[in-house]
Amino acid sequence: MPPNAIRYARRTPESKADFREPAQRDYDRIIYSSAFKRLVAVTQVVSPVEGHVFHNRLTHSLRVAQVARRLTQKLLKTECEKAEAVGGIDPDVVEAAAVAHDLGHPPFGHVGEQELRKQAEAPPDSVWDGFEGNAQSFRIVTNLALRSPSVPGLNLTRATLNAMLKYPWSRQSAGRKAEKYGVYQSEDLDFKFARKLHPQSADDRKGPEAELMDWADDITYAVHDAEDFYRARLIPLDKLASSKDDAERKRFFDGMYRRCELAQKLGETPRKQLEDEFLRVITTFPISEPYTGTRDQRSRLRDFSSFLIGKYVNALTLNVPKSKEESFVTIAAQPKREVAMLKALTWFYVIYNPALATQQFAQREIIAKLFQVFLDAATSGKEERLNIFPFAFRDEARDVRGNVELAKRVVADMLASMGDQELVRLYQRMTGVSLGSVLDYV
Repeated sequence: MPPNAIRYARRTPESKADFREPAQRDYDRIIYSSAFKRLVAVTQVVSPVEGHVFHNRLTHSLRVAQVARRLTQKLLKTECEKAEAVGGIDPDVVEAAAVAHDLGHPPFGHVGEQELRKQAEAPPDSVWDGFEGNAQSFRIVTNLALRSPSVPGLNLTRATLNAMLKYPWSRQSAGRKAEKYGVYQSEDLDFKFARKLHPQSADDRKGPEAELMDWADDITYAVHDAEDFYRARLIPLDKLASSKDDAERKRFFDGMYRRCELAQKLGETPRKQLEDEFLRVITTFPISEPYTGTRDQRSRLRDFSSFLIGKYVNALTLNVPKSKEESFVTIAAQPKREVAMLKALTWFYVIYNPALATQQFAQREIIAKLFQVFLDAATSGKEERLNIFPFAFRDEARDVRGNVELAKRVVADMLASMGDQELVRLYQRMTGVSLGSVLDYV
């Protein structure tokens, strides 16, 4: 079978002729799905209903797709032979994977993911996989999304499915692979279909197109979120860049090193070296005062963001591995550390902000309460209790009645399919805070 026939095969063959390339059809199917539309109502870092215009999951995904496509096009121009040697890279594939990569993120962003994982906790070595946002994205495109009455999911090409797999393994019993994984066991056949592009035994490397999508995700998170929160006056980029304000940079680094999860992201690079590298990148910030939105500030901020994105796009080159231990890409070490530090700005100044922490406490409570309410209903054995489920999940809840692990999957699927405010309204209704109306559609 020709290589392209393998790359662009679909698990359910399709014979209908189409002028679009296979991955272009994948992209179109994803952006027309209800799962993609929902992302406009899902937190990226802060709620989409805040008074300031922040990125939500949908705008983040679109920007990741744009950066990923341009990065791939650049590599095809500059490293064409290497691109062929690693099995091919396709801008359409990388773009499609990028718009799909966050489909599984539940309401309230990472806080929602953490709480759903806690509520759906699975014991080690269990066939039940708990909850993980990346695995949920894969489950959506292969199983939950609706396109055809006879074929589950979106029936994407093998190449696009493989490019989505930032963590190409199922849940393990311990270590990093117990926390981050890209597929549930319920989608194991789809996973094996996708990974035929990596036939080596026990090869759990990301494919080259997944590497490109993942780096584009990191760039977008680092640059655009820092820009967003400078505009909102939460990240003081002007003070960090000032030659007269060593104290603010020291406060930032002290804060990072006090939190193990942030310090781990910086690796074993000596602190002094990191401080010097951060100083070199942050002092290129061209604004010396807090954001007020003047024409001059807006243009300077846009230039700064463009400069950083170009720098980090050029930091990645393709690599033809000589062994299974080598990655398909090489990312220059210093830019990679800079991206990690820019991402840490959002953690330090925004995510750990006490004002956001109190919101997150409430968000966890909402998910925990609703998960237990619907799990109790699904396992009660009483038909009338299932009436609280939306119609889209009522049949599934009926089918798994009595099986706690399968019921957890249905409840997790349901809660993860909602937007932030949709979940808040459901909580208010189910707890009696606001009863709503009998005419409200559930």
